[in-house]
Amino acid sequence: MMKTIKDTFPKSELADLPKAAFGGRIVCIQTEVEANKAVDYLMMQSRVGVDTETRPSFVSGRVYKVALVQVSTLDICFLFRLNYIGFPASLKRFLEDGRVEKIGLSLKDDFGALRRRSDFTPGEFVELQDYVHLFGIKDQSLQKIYANVFGQRISKSQRLSNWETETLSDAQKSYAATDAWACLMIYNCLEELRASGAYRLEQTMSEQTETESHQE
Repeated sequence: MMKTIKDTFPKSELADLPKAAFGGRIVCIQTEVEANKAVDYLMMQSRVGVDTETRPSFVSGRVYKVALVQVSTLDICFLFRLNYIGFPASLKRFLEDGRVEKIGLSLKDDFGALRRRSDFTPGEFVELQDYVHLFGIKDQSLQKIYANVFGQRISKSQRLSNWETETLSDAQKSYAATDAWACLMIYNCLEELRASGAYRLEQTMSEQTETESHQE
């Protein structure tokens, strides 16, 4: 069966899509011992999704350090709370590892932010913003790429919440896990489509062009 992918997903259609959310187990990591155990598990995986969260600043000139690194398989997501544990050696070793494929989006920004905690050399990473270009997808946001591939909407309601809070809410945990998991889901699906060739690209009008067309 051929799958249709749009070169760009209309923002106006996002709100009507069913909501997507990670349905697996979420584990908060708040000690170095827990981090070591989580990394031991992750090092046995072939591919994972990754993302980070930072407390938003509403004061000019104030920039917070990365508070959370989330790493997800298809059924379990680890939330490394760096505001509690810093940048443990085990997590640094995992991020520098060259065997486990780590799928993320806007990785350059994540790397730069993480280096404010500790310098490291990224290992095997795949940047989704570059990868989707192979399929003719022009969108750069995780929300629009996921909607394009799966026809579902990722909520961004928790993006500007306090990621350094003492206890993460269930909504924050779900949001963080979903973003990392979604990266993995997108890559897995597109890899299957690339191998099978069972997809076609649909050229769409840009939203600006579409508006201008309606006005004529």
